[in-house]
Amino acid sequence: MTDSERAQRHRARMQRKKEVIDAAIARADRKQGLLLILTGNGKGKSSSAFGMIARALGHGMRVGVAQFIKGRSDTGEEAFFRKQNHVVWHVLGEGYTWDTQNLDRDRETAQRGWAIVQEMLHDPSFDLIVLDELTYPLKFGWLDLILVLNDLKNRPPMQHVIITGRGAPKELCDAADTVTEMNDIKHAFRSGIQAQEGIDL
Repeated sequence: MTDSERAQRHRARMQRKKEVIDAAIARADRKQGLLLILTGNGKGKSSSAFGMIARALGHGMRVGVAQFIKGRSDTGEEAFFRKQNHVVWHVLGEGYTWDTQNLDRDRETAQRGWAIVQEMLHDPSFDLIVLDELTYPLKFGWLDLILVLNDLKNRPPMQHVIITGRGAPKELCDAADTVTEMNDIKHAFRSGIQAQEGIDL
């Protein structure tokens, strides 16, 4: 096959592909607030959500962040985003369950945190809300899944919500508009490498 024939075949393939993509774009004729779930055992769920925060800020949107489970306030993402005018940041956890080792306190902490989230979900001035590690309080039964689903369903119509964490419940995934599962293929920590600033913290 000559270079000219290869170029012609490539052009024909790309024309067909463009037709398919253009038709799909034309069918997408609605605007609405999205519920996105980032789950799975792989690294990058929270990082992906924080990337979307940067994207939202680039469009002048107002963002709320509620971090469940995590109790530390020295991460790079918090240090950066707290300086932004349009970001409200809540650290609602007290550390991982193996740190707290207190079931009642963990449950109470999660429920206090959800009360703060409910306020944000009722506030149409928030364009995007990130509920980081929310899947754990749901998985452990600290929060009522039906209540959470109802609050998410009744949020302002154009408000976007991103939920991160492993083991997202099926009911939550069913209610979502977009679900991404990140797979764990290899991780530096299992080789004895500490969490690194700028990558993990």
